[in-house]
Amino acid sequence: MTDFNGLGMNLGNLSRLSPAKTRSISAENMTGEKGKGGMAPPENNPASADLGLGWKCKPCISIAPGALQTIVDIEGMGAIQQIWMTPSGMWRFAIIRIYWDGQEQPSVECPLGDFFCMGWGRYAQLSSQAVCVNPGSAFNCYWEMPFRKGARITIENLHDDWLCLFYQVNYTLTDVPADAAYFHAQFRRENPLPYKKPFTIVDGIKGRGHYVGTYMAWGVNNNGWWGEGEIKFFMDGDKEFPTICGTGTEDYFCGSYNFENKNDGPPRYQDFTTPYVGMHQIIRPDGLYSANLRFGLYRWHIMDPIRFESDLRVTMQALGWRNGCKRYLPLQDDIASVAFWYQTLPTAPFPELPSRDYLEVI
Repeated sequence: MTDFNGLGMNLGNLSRLSPAKTRSISAENMTGEKGKGGMAPPENNPASADLGLGWKCKPCISIAPGALQTIVDIEGMGAIQQIWMTPSGMWRFAIIRIYWDGQEQPSVECPLGDFFCMGWGRYAQLSSQAVCVNPGSAFNCYWEMPFRKGARITIENLHDDWLCLFYQVNYTLTDVPADAAYFHAQFRRENPLPYKKPFTIVDGIKGRGHYVGTYMAWGVNNNGWWGEGEIKFFMDGDKEFPTICGTGTEDYFCGSYNFENKNDGPPRYQDFTTPYVGMHQIIRPDGLYSANLRFGLYRWHIMDPIRFESDLRVTMQALGWRNGCKRYLPLQDDIASVAFWYQTLPTAPFPELPSRDYLEVI
């Protein structure tokens, strides 16, 4: 951008002043208005009743079973800069949707856990530039999300129990450069993946933009190595063959040789978390009811965004080895993903989100 307006900052420009206005939305200030925080009446929280106004009277909200609640509704121009949340219950059953500039179609639609790379409903520490997850269930997102007319975020509770949600959305009101695109995220799941069918991470993207990240919750339904499959990016009119074709699943996630740690005791999968890539979660069989290997992986294209002019489709093969390791085996695994990208509006309609029973992690 040519003019500094406080939309995005780093150590190189952190000292520069800006006319941007910082605002924050939480249960203690649900509109983000200036000077309107901490005004909830003390009777909202018995723990602070004897302390009075301003003493942590409304730190969270409760969303009824089957209900949908708007938690952010901003008018004007600016950008969301950070989202912090800690939800109760089953994270697959809380759906986050984000709408830009008055669109009826959400640009983000995703189970809350998967959006923050916790698709299996269990905590795993994650340290990256775009997303970090801290003890005990603190979800943090640093994707920059510009808007020009307004932004709206809703949370839908699919569970039979009430959802308790602590949250804070930090944003700036400022001019947005003409070349700033809109943040998008889309969830998909197949369980099991049909035989010889590549898993579709995202399809139907229309517009100009760049792809910036992939999260995958991968449940293995066979013995043996599962990560020989190639990722493929079909862009700008590609049909049968893609412009970008990877060399293997662990290669795309910047690992090698099965993610094995072979230097410290018996060979085993090694978790890792870095600013741009990681396999931060490994759920191992416990010999009883937890019978399958499950993995959580992320790959952020922050330093190497994949740019497209008109359309984009991304697929990943699920591929292992047959006995003897001489022939590949197409796998029928339990795979869920979230694709992250920026693009121009309008947002093309997403596929219908699966039913609650299909979303559920068993």
